[in-house]
Amino acid sequence: MHSLLGRERKEEEARFGIDLGPSTGFLPRGATMFSCVGCFWVLLSSALVAVCSFSFISPAWIVKDQLRNSHQHQQHQHHGVNSKDSVSFGLLWHCSESLDHMYRCYTFGGLGKFAEIPSSSWQTSAVLCSGGCALLAVSSLLAIITIFLPSGGCERRICTLAGYMQMAAVFIMAAGLLVYPFGLNSSLVRSFCGDSDIYCAGDCQIGWGYMLAIVGVMLTVFLPFFAKYAPKEQLSPTPLPTLL
Repeated sequence: MHSLLGRERKEEEARFGIDLGPSTGFLPRGATMFSCVGCFWVLLSSALVAVCSFSFISPAWIVKDQLRNSHQHQQHQHHGVNSKDSVSFGLLWHCSESLDHMYRCYTFGGLGKFAEIPSSSWQTSAVLCSGGCALLAVSSLLAIITIFLPSGGCERRICTLAGYMQMAAVFIMAAGLLVYPFGLNSSLVRSFCGDSDIYCAGDCQIGWGYMLAIVGVMLTVFLPFFAKYAPKEQLSPTPLPTLL
């Protein structure tokens, strides 16, 4: 059956003077279409840049709700703790709710005064988190560029570079998150959180901003793995070591 069909096809080609075989003038299907893994990698990278940036500017890394009963209020006043306001602290901001129920946020010492951040640990954490977030943003831009590049060596090299940048961003931001709790023993935090110390928030608690940053870093761990398989040509994937 196959030989008969092949013979008829050759007869038609000879009769009409055309070639019904695959044309070599067209690119392979994998080179003209987007890679599904690459598109997912780009979307996840962009989303994590937004999560990282939002958590970085969030003032809710350490929070304390207003005391609700008078016994606790009198007890903290007896120990000299400022408990009249609900407060929250971030990397660069601190917010407080006054007695007139107005919630106001301020930068530490004002904009441009990095030295006014109340703890050297928080200053270090701010540098690490902002640096890691910037590195992640640049790698996300490179990932977007790879979508519009044809498959080949240039695409694989950019994916490799972006993957290494994302791997470095994971370690840098994770270090910033680990350093941040060392600033809980500063005098400013103790004035609101009582007997707070390193990795002990005292009367305060971990806020949603810090938890969001942790989740963002945990998801960023998977980006170098997707970068390895992001190129459109999968015959020889990008030689990028993963964290597995």
